[in-house]
Amino acid sequence: MDAPNLLNSYSLDRAYIQEPPKSLLGMLRHLGPSLIVTANIVGSGELIMTTTLGAKAGFVTLWVVLVSCLVKVAIQLEFGRLAISTGETTLEALNKLPGPRWRGVCWSIWVWFGVKIIQFIQYGGIVGGVALAMHVAIPSVGVWPWTGLAALACALLVFRGSYPFIEKIAIILTALFSLFTVFCVLVLQKTSYAISVADVSEGLSFRLPEAALGAALAAFGITGVSADEIISYPYWCLEKGYARFAGPREASELWVRRARGWIKVMYLDAFLSMVIYTLATAAFYVLGAAVLHGRGEVPEGNEMIRTLSHIYTESVGSGAMLVFLIGAVVVLFSTLFVASASSTRMFTDAFAQCGVLDFANVRQRERWFRILAWFFPASWSVLFLTVRAPVFMVMAGGLSITVLLLLVVYAAYIFRYQRLDKDLRPGRLYDLMLWISFIAIIGVGVRSAAVLFD
Repeated sequence: MDAPNLLNSYSLDRAYIQEPPKSLLGMLRHLGPSLIVTANIVGSGELIMTTTLGAKAGFVTLWVVLVSCLVKVAIQLEFGRLAISTGETTLEALNKLPGPRWRGVCWSIWVWFGVKIIQFIQYGGIVGGVALAMHVAIPSVGVWPWTGLAALACALLVFRGSYPFIEKIAIILTALFSLFTVFCVLVLQKTSYAISVADVSEGLSFRLPEAALGAALAAFGITGVSADEIISYPYWCLEKGYARFAGPREASELWVRRARGWIKVMYLDAFLSMVIYTLATAAFYVLGAAVLHGRGEVPEGNEMIRTLSHIYTESVGSGAMLVFLIGAVVVLFSTLFVASASSTRMFTDAFAQCGVLDFANVRQRERWFRILAWFFPASWSVLFLTVRAPVFMVMAGGLSITVLLLLVVYAAYIFRYQRLDKDLRPGRLYDLMLWISFIAIIGVGVRSAAVLFD
């Protein structure tokens, strides 16, 4: 049977049921949702925030980004597991959390709305990053025309719904750019910025200087899978087909076996992408710590792209500038594109929870997807042209998303211990990982809230 098209991607009709793959090769053919998330992560988290943290703090906060990449994946899996077992979207699940409701809508939806509106400023910084990279490459064209062009290209791609093709291209190019970054780290060892064992030891000392606190908290919120990627992840799992292949919940061993099989595919999907973005994150960080911190430079303002380029030109040579600019545009635009595609789904779902539309109605859902495909890039562009401080904008968005992690932790707890089907419960090792994630995120989230509202 041919895979159902996107219009039916949220349906759990029995006609879509497929047996999960048993071989590793078969499972690899069904990967994708976490790789989409990875394409979103690399731009704002790795290229901008991670290198900025390294530039400010040196090697001492390397442990922050490593922990950030490793501890949140268990919560991501919990959100995906609920989507597969129930077929619910994330905002639909959040709307069922215990607690007060206003106008018939759960408090969690209103919290999500508030944080997401603040986060607009972060994606304004990403639009600005694309525009600045293009301006450095072609200085004869001003920053504001490039800003408009980046927003227009993003809106057209999301509006036309050509996501599967763009997804593949974006992931391939992001992977190539990340591999190039790892190569730069290796080449760096032959320069005066070579990384020593002492540098790595300092990075794993678990110290956090007060001067780097804000950047470290923002980096924790935005590197690895942030609250935003965790919340958007189930939409990609649903559209990939994990839930519809498992079929509607039934009190039968057949359904349990199918659901467990597709959850196993999701596990592989999530852990493989975690390895990719952790390596990329560590590479970006040490380049920022070794080169930019060593030069006393911190990316900021309209010079952000030129400053970031030094991590390549100082390690590989001046000829790497063009490669850097191409790579920067690719990873930043892939973040912009995936963020826009994700936002169209999440906001449409959120409006549905508020009674504005019926998310299950294909025509209504697609109409809202298309409207928001234009709205988000336009709004982000206006914000960048107003503020014109991309690093600050990304950091502010990162701090707000870190606060949203507290909601994500609470929801994951409810999903695991109150809503999860008893036949799909994971083992003790998974629960241990989940609780480590809870503790780490709660600590950072509370500290971020104090910084944000101080």
